[in-house]
Amino acid sequence: MKQHNKIININKTFTKEIDDDLTWYLVDAKEKNLGRLSSKIAQLLMGKDIKEYSPFQASNKQIIIINSKYINVTGKKDKQKTYKRHSGRPGGLKTENFNKLKTRIPNRIIEHAIKGMLPKNNLGRKLFKKLKIYSDNQHPHAAQQPIELNIK
Repeated sequence: MKQHNKIININKTFTKEIDDDLTWYLVDAKEKNLGRLSSKIAQLLMGKDIKEYSPFQASNKQIIIINSKYINVTGKKDKQKTYKRHSGRPGGLKTENFNKLKTRIPNRIIEHAIKGMLPKNNLGRKLFKKLKIYSDNQHPHAAQQPIELNIK
């Protein structure tokens, strides 16, 4: 009678779980470039700056962005960049340029840029909820004692 040896998978990878304690960060968007700021924030939200990074785990960071109405873009993008939305009805496409959206809803500009840099799945939606954006320098998260980040 033959004995079957158990096959053991020696190629298993065990990842260290990320701690549950939240870290709050504060970023001032005044006079910052939109793309540079949002790519750094997207990397922080995904946790790519920590040693134990894994693409399927959500990081334990909450990010607060203040002064979103003072964000800058380079070149002629303030007149040429358009944002589209659709009501779902026939002929319901609305387009708006950067300057008009900046005066109307300045938070949506940064939200749109960062959401495009996050994963397009459940994890990306979960990470996006960890982002808080405010158009001026007042925010209701002072009790969390956020650490100020200087992103260039």
